[in-house]
Amino acid sequence: MFAGVIRHGTLVTVVTLILAIIGAAAALRIPVQMIPDLEVRTITVETQWPGATPQDIEKEILIEQERYLRNVPNLSEMAATASSGSAEIELEFPFGVDITETLIQVNNALSQVSDYPANVDEPRIVAASFSSNAFMYFRVSTLPDNPRELDIDLMRDFVEDRVRPRMESVAGVSEVTVGGGADRQMQITVDEAKLAQRGLSLLDLRDAITSRNRDVSGGEVDAGKRRYLLRTVGRFRDIEELRNLVVSRSGDSVVRLSDVATVAQDHSRIRELSFINAGGYWACRCGGKAAPTSLRSNVACWRK
Repeated sequence: MFAGVIRHGTLVTVVTLILAIIGAAAALRIPVQMIPDLEVRTITVETQWPGATPQDIEKEILIEQERYLRNVPNLSEMAATASSGSAEIELEFPFGVDITETLIQVNNALSQVSDYPANVDEPRIVAASFSSNAFMYFRVSTLPDNPRELDIDLMRDFVEDRVRPRMESVAGVSEVTVGGGADRQMQITVDEAKLAQRGLSLLDLRDAITSRNRDVSGGEVDAGKRRYLLRTVGRFRDIEELRNLVVSRSGDSVVRLSDVATVAQDHSRIRELSFINAGGYWACRCGGKAAPTSLRSNVACWRK
Protein backbone atom coordinates (compact mmCIF):
# COMPACT_ATOMS: atom_id res chain seq x y z
CA MET A 1 0.00 0.00 0.00
CA PHE A 2 2.72 2.43 0.99
CA ALA A 3 4.71 1.48 -2.09
CA GLY A 4 1.74 2.45 -4.29
CA VAL A 5 1.40 5.79 -2.50
CA ILE A 6 5.09 6.49 -3.07
CA ARG A 7 4.86 5.54 -6.77
CA HIS A 8 1.87 7.86 -7.26
CA GLY A 9 3.04 10.60 -4.92
CA THR A 10 2.06 13.43 -7.24
CA LEU A 11 -1.49 12.10 -7.69
CA VAL A 12 -1.98 11.56 -3.94
CA THR A 13 -0.71 15.10 -3.21
CA VAL A 14 -3.12 16.64 -5.73
CA VAL A 15 -6.10 14.66 -4.37
CA THR A 16 -5.17 15.63 -0.80
CA LEU A 17 -4.97 19.32 -1.74
CA ILE A 18 -8.31 19.17 -3.53
CA LEU A 19 -10.00 17.57 -0.50
CA ALA A 20 -8.41 20.14 1.83
CA ILE A 21 -9.61 23.06 -0.30
CA ILE A 22 -13.13 21.64 -0.61
CA GLY A 23 -13.25 20.97 3.16
CA ALA A 24 -12.07 24.50 3.99
CA ALA A 25 -14.62 26.05 1.63
CA ALA A 26 -17.43 23.92 3.08
CA ALA A 27 -16.45 24.83 6.65
CA LEU A 28 -16.51 28.55 5.84
CA ARG A 29 -19.91 28.33 4.15
CA ILE A 30 -21.70 26.17 6.71
CA PRO A 31 -24.65 28.13 8.19
CA VAL A 32 -24.48 29.07 11.87
CA GLN A 33 -27.74 27.27 12.64
CA MET A 34 -26.18 23.97 11.56
CA ILE A 35 -23.71 24.20 14.44
CA PRO A 36 -25.44 22.55 17.43
CA ASP A 37 -26.20 24.75 20.44
CA LEU A 38 -24.75 22.90 23.42
CA GLU A 39 -26.19 25.23 26.06
CA VAL A 40 -29.13 23.99 28.08
CA ARG A 41 -32.04 26.35 27.57
CA THR A 42 -34.28 27.59 30.34
CA ILE A 43 -37.45 29.63 30.39
CA THR A 44 -38.42 31.47 33.55
CA VAL A 45 -41.98 32.50 34.40
CA GLU A 46 -42.13 35.37 36.90
CA THR A 47 -45.39 36.48 38.55
CA GLN A 48 -45.70 39.36 41.01
CA TRP A 49 -48.33 39.56 43.75
CA PRO A 50 -47.42 42.50 46.03
CA GLY A 51 -47.94 41.85 49.72
CA ALA A 52 -48.80 38.15 49.42
CA THR A 53 -47.20 35.52 51.61
CA PRO A 54 -45.22 32.60 50.13
CA GLN A 55 -47.96 30.18 51.27
CA ASP A 56 -50.66 32.10 49.38
CA ILE A 57 -48.46 32.40 46.30
CA GLU A 58 -47.84 28.66 46.26
CA LYS A 59 -51.52 27.84 46.62
CA GLU A 60 -53.03 30.49 44.32
CA ILE A 61 -50.36 30.87 41.62
CA LEU A 62 -47.67 28.19 41.49
CA ILE A 63 -49.93 25.14 41.76
CA GLU A 64 -52.23 26.49 39.04
CA GLN A 65 -49.37 27.38 36.68
CA GLU A 66 -47.55 24.07 37.22
CA ARG A 67 -50.73 22.22 36.37
CA TYR A 68 -50.51 23.41 32.76
CA LEU A 69 -46.76 23.99 32.37
CA ARG A 70 -45.90 20.36 33.12
CA ASN A 71 -47.52 19.41 29.78
CA VAL A 72 -45.17 21.58 27.68
CA PRO A 73 -43.35 19.34 25.15
CA ASN A 74 -39.66 18.48 25.74
CA LEU A 75 -39.74 19.75 29.33
CA SER A 76 -36.96 18.00 31.27
CA GLU A 77 -37.13 19.74 34.65
CA MET A 78 -39.32 22.29 36.43
CA ALA A 79 -38.35 24.17 39.61
CA ALA A 80 -40.69 26.57 41.41
CA THR A 81 -39.87 29.19 44.04
CA ALA A 82 -42.35 31.12 46.17
CA SER A 83 -41.16 34.19 48.04
CA SER A 84 -42.84 37.18 49.60
CA GLY A 85 -44.66 39.00 46.83
CA SER A 86 -43.40 36.96 43.88
CA ALA A 87 -43.48 33.54 42.23
CA GLU A 88 -40.89 32.04 39.89
CA ILE A 89 -40.96 28.85 37.84
CA GLU A 90 -37.83 27.77 35.95
CA LEU A 91 -38.37 25.38 33.05
CA GLU A 92 -35.35 23.50 31.75
CA PHE A 93 -35.19 22.02 28.25
CA PRO A 94 -32.63 19.71 26.60
CA PHE A 95 -30.08 20.52 23.90
CA GLY A 96 -31.24 21.64 20.49
CA VAL A 97 -34.75 22.78 21.46
CA ASP A 98 -36.19 25.58 19.34
CA ILE A 99 -36.47 28.28 21.99
CA THR A 100 -38.87 30.44 19.95
CA GLU A 101 -41.36 27.61 19.48
CA THR A 102 -40.97 26.64 23.13
CA LEU A 103 -41.76 30.20 24.22
CA ILE A 104 -45.02 30.04 22.27
CA GLN A 105 -45.90 26.72 23.91
CA VAL A 106 -45.18 28.10 27.39
CA ASN A 107 -47.28 31.18 26.69
CA ASN A 108 -50.15 29.01 25.45
CA ALA A 109 -49.93 26.88 28.59
CA LEU A 110 -50.08 29.95 30.84
CA SER A 111 -53.09 31.30 28.95
CA GLN A 112 -55.05 28.25 30.13
CA VAL A 113 -54.85 29.40 33.76
CA SER A 114 -58.44 30.46 34.30
CA ASP A 115 -58.06 33.20 36.87
CA TYR A 116 -55.62 34.89 39.22
CA PRO A 117 -56.36 36.62 42.53
CA ALA A 118 -56.89 40.37 42.58
CA ASN A 119 -53.75 42.57 42.27
CA VAL A 120 -51.69 39.81 40.60
CA ASP A 121 -49.55 41.14 37.75
CA GLU A 122 -49.45 39.48 34.35
CA PRO A 123 -46.85 36.66 34.27
CA ARG A 124 -43.53 37.62 32.69
CA ILE A 125 -41.71 35.07 30.53
CA VAL A 126 -37.91 35.26 30.21
CA ALA A 127 -35.77 32.98 28.03
CA ALA A 128 -32.04 32.61 28.66
CA SER A 129 -29.22 30.11 28.69
CA PHE A 130 -29.03 27.98 31.81
CA SER A 131 -25.38 28.86 32.42
CA SER A 132 -25.72 32.57 31.71
CA ASN A 133 -24.64 35.12 34.28
CA ALA A 134 -24.79 38.89 34.23
CA PHE A 135 -21.85 40.05 32.12
CA MET A 136 -22.22 43.80 32.56
CA TYR A 137 -23.30 46.11 35.39
CA PHE A 138 -24.17 49.80 35.19
CA ARG A 139 -24.31 52.33 37.99
CA VAL A 140 -27.12 54.86 38.24
CA SER A 141 -26.26 57.70 40.59
CA THR A 142 -26.35 61.46 40.93
CA LEU A 143 -23.56 63.86 40.07
CA PRO A 144 -21.29 64.95 42.96
CA ASP A 145 -23.26 67.02 45.50
CA ASN A 146 -26.46 66.24 43.55
CA PRO A 147 -26.79 69.67 41.84
CA ARG A 148 -30.26 68.87 40.45
CA GLU A 149 -31.50 67.67 43.84
CA LEU A 150 -32.81 64.39 42.46
CA ASP A 151 -34.42 61.82 44.73
CA ILE A 152 -32.29 58.92 43.55
CA ASP A 153 -34.50 56.41 45.37
CA LEU A 154 -37.32 57.29 42.97
CA MET A 155 -35.18 56.93 39.84
CA ARG A 156 -36.18 53.28 39.60
CA ASP A 157 -39.35 54.17 37.67
CA PHE A 158 -37.32 56.17 35.14
CA VAL A 159 -34.84 53.31 34.70
CA GLU A 160 -37.65 50.75 34.33
CA ASP A 161 -39.64 52.84 31.82
CA ARG A 162 -36.90 54.52 29.77
CA VAL A 163 -33.55 52.78 30.20
CA ARG A 164 -34.46 49.12 30.49
CA PRO A 165 -36.50 48.84 27.22
CA ARG A 166 -33.68 50.40 25.20
CA MET A 167 -31.06 48.12 26.69
CA GLU A 168 -33.21 45.03 26.06
CA SER A 169 -33.46 46.00 22.38
CA VAL A 170 -29.66 45.82 21.94
CA ALA A 171 -28.60 42.82 19.86
CA GLY A 172 -27.26 39.98 22.00
CA VAL A 173 -28.91 41.10 25.24
CA SER A 174 -31.28 38.50 26.64
CA GLU A 175 -32.42 40.12 29.88
CA VAL A 176 -31.94 43.31 31.83
CA THR A 177 -32.70 43.40 35.54
CA VAL A 178 -32.90 46.48 37.74
CA GLY A 179 -31.92 46.37 41.39
CA GLY A 180 -32.01 48.97 44.10
CA GLY A 181 -34.15 52.07 44.31
CA ALA A 182 -37.78 51.98 45.37
CA ASP A 183 -41.20 52.00 43.73
CA ARG A 184 -43.35 55.10 43.92
CA GLN A 185 -46.18 54.77 46.38
CA MET A 186 -49.21 56.74 47.52
CA GLN A 187 -49.17 56.64 51.31
CA ILE A 188 -52.40 57.23 53.24
CA THR A 189 -51.98 57.95 56.94
CA VAL A 190 -55.35 57.56 58.66
CA ASP A 191 -56.40 59.63 61.67
CA GLU A 192 -58.28 57.02 63.69
CA ALA A 193 -59.98 59.62 65.91
CA LYS A 194 -61.45 61.52 62.95
CA LEU A 195 -62.48 58.25 61.36
CA ALA A 196 -64.30 57.13 64.50
CA GLN A 197 -66.05 60.51 64.85
CA ARG A 198 -67.67 59.95 61.49
CA GLY A 199 -68.66 56.38 62.25
CA LEU A 200 -66.33 54.86 59.67
CA SER A 201 -63.86 51.97 59.81
CA LEU A 202 -60.66 51.11 57.97
CA LEU A 203 -62.61 48.59 55.91
CA ASP A 204 -64.97 51.34 54.74
CA LEU A 205 -61.96 53.39 53.72
CA ARG A 206 -60.36 50.48 51.90
CA ASP A 207 -63.54 49.57 50.04
CA ALA A 208 -64.11 53.18 48.95
CA ILE A 209 -60.60 53.47 47.52
CA THR A 210 -60.73 50.07 45.81
CA SER A 211 -64.14 50.61 44.21
CA ARG A 212 -63.21 54.07 42.94
CA ASN A 213 -59.73 53.31 41.58
CA ARG A 214 -60.69 51.14 38.62
CA ASP A 215 -61.66 51.37 34.96
CA VAL A 216 -64.86 49.53 34.06
CA SER A 217 -65.87 48.26 30.63
CA GLY A 218 -69.45 49.18 29.69
CA GLY A 219 -69.84 46.87 26.70
CA GLU A 220 -70.82 47.89 23.17
CA VAL A 221 -73.44 50.15 21.64
CA ASP A 222 -74.52 49.75 18.01
CA ALA A 223 -75.65 52.89 16.20
CA GLY A 224 -76.44 52.06 12.59
CA LYS A 225 -73.21 50.99 10.93
CA ARG A 226 -71.13 52.20 13.82
CA ARG A 227 -70.19 50.33 16.95
CA TYR A 228 -69.02 52.15 20.07
CA LEU A 229 -67.08 50.63 22.92
CA LEU A 230 -68.04 52.05 26.30
CA ARG A 231 -65.48 52.34 29.06
CA THR A 232 -65.77 54.19 32.35
CA VAL A 233 -62.43 55.67 33.38
CA GLY A 234 -62.18 55.80 37.16
CA ARG A 235 -58.53 55.47 38.14
CA PHE A 236 -56.94 58.32 40.06
CA ARG A 237 -54.92 60.61 37.82
CA ASP A 238 -53.13 62.57 40.53
CA ILE A 239 -52.85 62.98 44.26
CA GLU A 240 -55.58 65.64 44.42
CA GLU A 241 -58.19 63.26 43.04
CA LEU A 242 -57.25 60.78 45.73
CA ARG A 243 -57.56 63.41 48.44
CA ASN A 244 -60.99 64.47 47.16
CA LEU A 245 -62.32 60.90 47.13
CA VAL A 246 -65.78 60.69 48.67
CA VAL A 247 -65.61 58.03 51.37
CA SER A 248 -69.22 58.32 52.53
CA ARG A 249 -72.27 60.45 51.84
CA SER A 250 -75.28 61.06 54.09
CA GLY A 251 -77.72 63.56 52.63
CA ASP A 252 -75.79 66.78 52.08
CA SER A 253 -72.97 65.64 54.36
CA VAL A 254 -69.93 64.36 52.48
CA VAL A 255 -66.82 62.82 54.02
CA ARG A 256 -63.74 63.00 51.84
CA LEU A 257 -60.50 61.12 52.25
CA SER A 258 -58.63 64.31 53.16
CA ASP A 259 -61.03 64.78 56.10
CA VAL A 260 -59.89 61.59 57.83
CA ALA A 261 -56.41 60.93 56.45
CA THR A 262 -53.25 62.52 55.13
CA VAL A 263 -52.24 61.57 51.57
CA ALA A 264 -48.66 61.94 50.36
CA GLN A 265 -46.57 60.57 47.52
CA ASP A 266 -43.43 58.78 48.65
CA HIS A 267 -41.64 55.51 47.93
CA SER A 268 -42.18 52.01 49.25
CA ARG A 269 -40.09 50.55 52.03
CA ILE A 270 -36.57 49.64 50.94
CA ARG A 271 -35.98 45.99 51.83
CA GLU A 272 -32.68 45.24 50.07
CA LEU A 273 -29.27 46.92 50.27
CA SER A 274 -25.91 46.28 48.57
CA PHE A 275 -22.55 47.51 49.82
CA ILE A 276 -19.00 47.73 48.52
CA ASN A 277 -15.69 48.32 50.32
CA ALA A 278 -17.63 48.59 53.61
CA GLY A 279 -18.28 52.22 52.72
CA GLY A 280 -22.04 52.11 52.94
CA TYR A 281 -22.57 52.45 49.20
CA TRP A 282 -24.71 50.45 46.86
CA ALA A 283 -22.60 48.20 44.67
CA CYS A 284 -22.34 47.67 40.97
CA ARG A 285 -19.50 47.17 38.59
CA CYS A 286 -18.75 47.99 35.00
CA GLY A 287 -15.65 46.47 33.53
CA GLY A 288 -14.89 44.77 36.83
CA LYS A 289 -14.21 47.96 38.81
CA ALA A 290 -16.57 49.67 41.23
CA ALA A 291 -16.64 53.40 41.88
CA PRO A 292 -17.07 54.73 45.45
CA THR A 293 -20.09 56.92 44.85
CA SER A 294 -23.57 56.92 46.34
CA LEU A 295 -25.79 54.54 44.43
CA ARG A 296 -29.44 53.60 44.49
CA SER A 297 -29.99 51.54 41.34
CA ASN A 298 -28.09 48.75 39.62
CA VAL A 299 -28.69 47.53 36.08
CA ALA A 300 -27.43 44.06 35.12
CA CYS A 301 -27.37 42.53 31.64
CA TRP A 302 -27.48 38.91 30.51
CA ARG A 303 -26.30 37.57 27.16
CA LYS A 304 -28.60 35.59 24.91
